Amino acid sequence: MGGALPVVLAATQAVGATPEQTASWVSGLGIATAVSALILSVRYRMPIIAAWSTPGAALIASTPGVPSFAAAVGAFVLAAVLILLTAAIRPLGRLIERIPASIAAAMLAGILLRLVMAMFEHVPTAPLLVLPLLVLFLVARAFLPTLASLVVLVAGALLAWSLGLVKPLPSLGLSTLVVTEPVWDVATLVGLGVPLYLVTMASQNLPGFAVLRASGYQPPAAPVLAVTGAASLGTAFVGSHTSNLAAISAAICTGPDAHPDPAKRWMAGPFYAFFWAVFALFGASVVGLFDALPPALLATVAGTALLGSTAGALGSALSGEQDRLAAAGTLAVTVSGVSLLGIGSAFWGLVIGLLILGIDRFLKR
Repeated sequence: MGGALPVVLAATQAVGATPEQTASWVSGLGIATAVSALILSVRYRMPIIAAWSTPGAALIASTPGVPSFAAAVGAFVLAAVLILLTAAIRPLGRLIERIPASIAAAMLAGILLRLVMAMFEHVPTAPLLVLPLLVLFLVARAFLPTLASLVVLVAGALLAWSLGLVKPLPSLGLSTLVVTEPVWDVATLVGLGVPLYLVTMASQNLPGFAVLRASGYQPPAAPVLAVTGAASLGTAFVGSHTSNLAAISAAICTGPDAHPDPAKRWMAGPFYAFFWAVFALFGASVVGLFDALPPALLATVAGTALLGSTAGALGSALSGEQDRLAAAGTLAVTVSGVSLLGIGSAFWGLVIGLLILGIDRFLKR
């Protein structure tokens, strides 16, 4: 969470959320995660773990031109409805699965690259903060790879405090949810809502199912998507973007460290849900704590946390020679940040990649 939350905060800033809306956004994510994990793990006696979509947050943070927070909420509602439709209409799920993995990975890599590059923009203004943390990340990754982002966050907070860059810390307080009426801006719905749905499905839900199946569990796809989609829809109106199946957290909860007996590993779900419920309760304090930290630190934590995912997405996108050109086109358009007809680059990257792939395969017939 130490690396993922700064990505969410970058997303809130990108769409102009107020401090109250930001706290509501974060608390809503905690509620959706807790409710989904509790219902699914108890109902199916499997360690079905939910999470918020960090790639989705990265998409929001890197999508320019969103006219208002209410327009972003409209996009969140659309993405949640599309997830529910995927649960109800099986051909729609199959259509998503037919998007080549290389194209989906290239779109994800382009989204993440923009946030990774953003941390280097702070080097000229805060070199004494950013550069030591980059070195620390490389060292920590060699010895504590799973905790490297947390090490950077803690050490960065201490370094920022020593440099006098930390604002006064907030007092502990409970969160309140702020309901926002969505605005249905067509460009935002197409340029943010549709890519958010695709990123959530391709980079979160599909890998989440794969982790569970690799561990010997066979979760029912439609009910799982229905629960996470309903949780996403319910919390979209308080400003939260999509929740979905977890992949990394699920790998921990489905392994022997959770319980030696695979039949009892589902009990990790309620414990997981409890801690996320506590997080949701104090979301405002968590947001206030992060808001006290300098933007250069948050950008560095987010960027270093996404480096591994970016490298993995790039590797997947460009590994196959047959689809490499289409993947490169998707990557280039997505990372460019170009906006056409008011629609963001992630959508056009996907369109260009599929167009290149279609033309290439047609000519080779």
